[in-house]
Amino acid sequence: MQTLQDWLAHCERLHPKTIALGLDRVREVAQRMSLAFTVPVVTVAGTNGKGSTCAMLESIARQAGWRTGLYTSPHLVHFEERCRLDGQPVAAEALLPHFARVEAARGSTELTYFEFTTLAILSLLAASPLDLVVLEVGMGGRLDATNVVDADVAVITAIDLDHQEFLGPDREAIGREKAGILRPGRPAIVSDPVPPASVVQAAQDLGCDLWLLGRDYNFQGDKQQWSWAGRARRYAGLGYPGLRGANQLINASGVLAALTALRERLPVTAQAVRNGLAMVELTGRFQIVPGQPALVLDVAHNPHSVAALAANLDAMGFYPTTHAVFGAMGDKDLNAMLRRMDPLVDRWYFTALDTPRASAPAALQALWQAQTTRKDAAASVHASPHEALAAAVAAADPTDRILVFGSFFTVGGVLQDGLPRLQAKHLGS
Repeated sequence: MQTLQDWLAHCERLHPKTIALGLDRVREVAQRMSLAFTVPVVTVAGTNGKGSTCAMLESIARQAGWRTGLYTSPHLVHFEERCRLDGQPVAAEALLPHFARVEAARGSTELTYFEFTTLAILSLLAASPLDLVVLEVGMGGRLDATNVVDADVAVITAIDLDHQEFLGPDREAIGREKAGILRPGRPAIVSDPVPPASVVQAAQDLGCDLWLLGRDYNFQGDKQQWSWAGRARRYAGLGYPGLRGANQLINASGVLAALTALRERLPVTAQAVRNGLAMVELTGRFQIVPGQPALVLDVAHNPHSVAALAANLDAMGFYPTTHAVFGAMGDKDLNAMLRRMDPLVDRWYFTALDTPRASAPAALQALWQAQTTRKDAAASVHASPHEALAAAVAAADPTDRILVFGSFFTVGGVLQDGLPRLQAKHLGS
């Protein structure tokens, strides 16, 4: 195997299923690899807000002068986005020896693509000179491959219905799975304002140092600034995070609680907090790309995150027409997502996605038509996010906005050639 692409193709061939729950196989291979971390590890689980939480943790720690390693998934365009060292995507070549290490340790043990690639990235992070490692859970928590690492601090973000076929039918069952990342006696930061009782119960059963929003830490803010108060620590006059959206203060509050819990091993100054929050960036999380028309990218792909997206769009102000490029997985609650966005979207561009799990564009259009209350809205179907975006740009006026959402594949599809800067045709050549 000469290249990263060779290894990724090998990982795809190894196991017939994309998801195979259970930690036994991964743990066995990790033990053979002697996988261990000597620096603090923060593991982040949840339905929504995980990526933002990880990005803020990384940004503040880097501003405090600490060397960070971050693992997130999935990627938008390039696999290397999944691992960042000191804020930069890892070089493909740096991963190669670690893929070889997993392969050597694996023997006859079958690993899924996610399990194999996770072990390779964990191996790289463990071998790198770092001060803090941040791990984003792929799905659930208890049986996710990242959970072979014992987190020093666990963060559980907003919990909602997603992946019910694997995680359970309701928030209590899903919360139980997420709580699988908690470790006895260690800090457990819960940033969901109304957490499932199962999460609180799991933390208490394990004797965790439980931090609940509204009890152990809280925040308040006005239009200009916000403040945070936790155990023996306060931050006043904070600027809003560089990530947009009302929900980001909840995520940022959980981040400050996690850093406060870690302060003896990894102190951060108030200035590092200010700079880190101001400078944080995360592609595809209510990301507004200036242009004419404006472009909004959001990987929202379940009813809870789509509701947050709708609220954020409402707060943007008036646009004559909102065009939406939408592609999504067939196993999502598509009706709830379409229903929530129906009042906001004037023209839909339903797109195919490059994965067998995706719903066909004609099926999305039929679902929308069956429930829309809009007589003035229109829809079309397209072969790819790139083609759907081109159609939206061709139809849009300079003062309109174009939204791309529904999946990492949808947003990633329009980012294949870099960040689009839109210029509607009506502006002249």
